[in-house]
Amino acid sequence: MARAIKRRTSRPAPARKPRVAPASDDRGLKIGEAARDLGVETYVLRFWETQFPILKPHHSRSKHRFYTDRDMQVLRVIKRLLHNERFTIAGANRVIKDTGVDALIAGKTPRSENGPPSQSPAPAPADDSARRVLGEVRRDLETLHKMLDD
Repeated sequence: MARAIKRRTSRPAPARKPRVAPASDDRGLKIGEAARDLGVETYVLRFWETQFPILKPHHSRSKHRFYTDRDMQVLRVIKRLLHNERFTIAGANRVIKDTGVDALIAGKTPRSENGPPSQSPAPAPADDSARRVLGEVRRDLETLHKMLDD
């Protein structure tokens, strides 16, 4: 017996509404959005969350992280201390504890151990740039190693 084959008429796909994220005041930014905004990877934010007690993003019932405006300000301070001012994680924690996160958010520069505020470093010669890149690679590898050990 031969069956009749029905041809489907092509219907236009239903129009999709553009996905608009609620304002950050409502729920905050998801980890991917926050990472993109800061210019880092998501695993870096997860790692910083374990290393900096001051950083406590809101977790939804489904365990998604949401970063408020305040969390984003703290993350910018942490990134500035680690990437621009070249502090270690322990050093950045100490600066946050000693100076206060509100002062750092307001733009106060941390004081070095000798007293005067730290200045922006002078442009590094070419051999220092290679050293800096290697230091960044080493930090990334240590971060990955720590994540794998957990």
